[in-house]
Amino acid sequence: MTPTRSGSPTSLFPASAEPWPTAFTDGGSRGNPGPAGYGVLVKDAEGRTIAELSEFLGIQTNNFAEYSALLAALDYAVQHNLERLHVISDSELMVKQMRGQYRVQSPDLRPLYEEAKRRAARLSGFRIEHVLRGKNKRADELANQAMDRGIKRPTRPPGPESPPAQTAAAQPAPRPLRGIVRDGKIALLEGSIPDGTIVLVMPEKALRSAAKQPS
Repeated sequence: MTPTRSGSPTSLFPASAEPWPTAFTDGGSRGNPGPAGYGVLVKDAEGRTIAELSEFLGIQTNNFAEYSALLAALDYAVQHNLERLHVISDSELMVKQMRGQYRVQSPDLRPLYEEAKRRAARLSGFRIEHVLRGKNKRADELANQAMDRGIKRPTRPPGPESPPAQTAAAQPAPRPLRGIVRDGKIALLEGSIPDGTIVLVMPEKALRSAAKQPS
């Protein structure tokens, strides 16, 4: 097996004059991170459209959305017994990472990259190509439609099948947590706080004084 200059085996991206099924993929986010979505247009070897896929991804980065589109295309190929797949994307970063020309340094992208490699390996042939956005219009439209759906998704009114959300009055009252500062960091003396929680730090004397104030 002859390696390319990047060290990636050439057999992963075999050249062939015979047409392959093709997946045009695109992912995007409005803000980075921001509301994100992907779009995939799948065509058979004769160029006929056989699937259009799109999904809103919540708040994610643009690169996360690009890899999500690739994973969706590969999953479609595996599930529908497409032995080979030619992927076309306007994400130069993702294409070069999949081809082994760039390293995947982001810890958030690494699992997506590794899963894409696993799914691609289940096909008898896989190749991926970078194109300018103008040649990937339908996938871009599908990705934007997914983002539009997510942003405009209405809030379902309370009903017999959807109980009303818990009000602020019904939520448990916050409780003080005791901790101690060591080397500039706070170590809790008891309990734990979920990741991402915003806390207010006060000296113990000030906390006791605030507690004595009439409400």
